[in-house]
Amino acid sequence: MKGGKNRLRRIEELVREFIELIGDDPNREGLKETPKRVARMWVEELASGYWEDPSKYVKLFSIEEYLRYEDIVLVKDVPVRSICEHHLLPFFGKAHLAYIPTEKVLGFSKFARILSVYSRRLQLQERLTQQVADFLDSTLRPKGLLLVIEALHTCALVRGVEEPMIMTTITSRGVLRDNDELRSEVLSLLMRSNSLVNYVRFT
Repeated sequence: MKGGKNRLRRIEELVREFIELIGDDPNREGLKETPKRVARMWVEELASGYWEDPSKYVKLFSIEEYLRYEDIVLVKDVPVRSICEHHLLPFFGKAHLAYIPTEKVLGFSKFARILSVYSRRLQLQERLTQQVADFLDSTLRPKGLLLVIEALHTCALVRGVEEPMIMTTITSRGVLRDNDELRSEVLSLLMRSNSLVNYVRFT
């Protein structure tokens, strides 16, 4: 990552200043290492998606001889963890993907990898849903694609209304956008036996 050391050092300085500005002492025992830890956390984890190309995780398998027009691939309950750009607080939940392949399918674990790249940036859930769907649509060229993300936003949980509200965002492409009956069927399959409530409760 170009400029990585300078970036880490500068973020560390800013975190120290932030601690001072909110009224605490960055030199006290419990906070001495906090600026360094926070800088590494942001650069190496929470914001690492800015320096990653999701294309490196694409692995396609050609199985066109087995596919029919109506065949659907579902990937459910993929964890989503990101940072809301409005308050720099986490939102987390699950993503569910459905697509109707043309000639190729995506390696099973790759959806989670691609989702992670876009999630590890400052995000809006609405934008995240669109970005991931656009990337998958341009990569897979499926007959149809539908992506659902459900997430709990801690900015609503710890401030403001202070309620555990869950946002659901849905976007679709191709026949899963244009065929209402097929879209409804696929949505029903994706949302069936949804365990998000238990995920939020016990995570």
